[in-house]
Amino acid sequence: MRIMIVGAGMVGRHLCEKLSGEGQEVVLVDSDEKKLRRLERELNVMPVHGTGASPKVLEKAGIERTELFIAVTDSDEINLIACIISRQYKVKTRIARVRNKDFYAHGTSGVEETLGIDLVISPDLAMSEEILRLTTLSQAVEVAEFGHGQVDMLGYVAKEEHPCVGSTLADLRDLQDLYHFLVVAITRGEKTIIPRGNDKVEPGDKLYLVARRPDVPAVEHLLFASTSRLPRKVFIIGGGPIGAMVARQMEQLNIDVSLLEQDPAVCETLAEQLDDTVVLNSDGLEANDLLEEDIDQVDLVIAVTNSDTTNILSSLLAKHHGAKKCITLISNPGFVPMLGKLGIDVPLSPRQVAANMILRYVRHGGGRIVSVASLLGGEAEVVEMKVPDQDQFVDLPLKHLTFPHGSIVGAIIRGHQTIIPTGETMLAPDDNLIIFFTSDAEQGVESLFDK
Repeated sequence: MRIMIVGAGMVGRHLCEKLSGEGQEVVLVDSDEKKLRRLERELNVMPVHGTGASPKVLEKAGIERTELFIAVTDSDEINLIACIISRQYKVKTRIARVRNKDFYAHGTSGVEETLGIDLVISPDLAMSEEILRLTTLSQAVEVAEFGHGQVDMLGYVAKEEHPCVGSTLADLRDLQDLYHFLVVAITRGEKTIIPRGNDKVEPGDKLYLVARRPDVPAVEHLLFASTSRLPRKVFIIGGGPIGAMVARQMEQLNIDVSLLEQDPAVCETLAEQLDDTVVLNSDGLEANDLLEEDIDQVDLVIAVTNSDTTNILSSLLAKHHGAKKCITLISNPGFVPMLGKLGIDVPLSPRQVAANMILRYVRHGGGRIVSVASLLGGEAEVVEMKVPDQDQFVDLPLKHLTFPHGSIVGAIIRGHQTIIPTGETMLAPDDNLIIFFTSDAEQGVESLFDK
């Protein structure tokens, strides 16, 4: 498939890396020639210098032969104009990233229908939804849902006092029939382990497991001696669009919310717009301000300012003074690997959240892949993949499929039934497989049913 991406920023780069790595023909358009040349050296893309809002530039890039058009520059206007121009060339699918909240105040469907764009991505809206998921499943540090909410892929950090620490995977597997879960991966430092029966859980490991949604509380109690619950008290640091949306949604859940914002004018606006949130004029970096507001009793701190430095430092300060958990927005992907060592619980990248939404839509259009989510900072993925309706897959034991090294099936969704499988589990046509795999196994997983 020929794909044109307008915008060589962090989202555009991530999409180029993933899609060109899958063997797609990717054309990258951007007005920054230096950035284009660097990405041409690093990735398998065809660079075209110029603005995506110019028909001449798009024609030079081969818009008439393009099947998928993705506009993800930092300018809403360029993204929307570029998508509108692409309609004239009968591009099959058009996707635009839009930041201005006025465009999606009543949802994105109106914009999509009016402008003839297939998918409008709002990074702020996507981030706020991700934060709410992590707030609801408070024990987890990563969350992805599949099967229309029937199955969750969850990441947890194992601590010394947790019951699962010291157990082998064989020990945990003996409990599967009772609790319907499967540990599909363990990350230990820089290493990702697809676990075998004799692998032991160690303190500091991050466990990735698949569980049926109704079984999550029991599984959490079994492995970690506690269950997820809504936080009673939350601090939000940063009163921008994400902070305001999260505060509004948490008010509806009757959570006690305090929002810290450095700009006095923004504070006044937020105080008028929010009903029950306490709005404070502070940058989150003053220990006295945090202590006066009982930071030691806060269940969750959400740092979502426009500054990575402020988000990191305010999260560390809050944790130092007793906050139980932090969700921290990080724009620079280079910071993410070091944050766990610093004590940051959940680093969230707007780039990855937005790119995940686009990749999910693109791959779903292929037919067999129903849903996809990136984990481990993009080093691993989970896909929901449909089994072909063909005779050779009827009553085929799962162990007879040739899965590449670095992949594992975590669950099978069959209608409204969720099965945590073994190698003897028989496939049925139109089963959906939830497959965890590392980046090395990506092509093998995607070609699983090709033969």
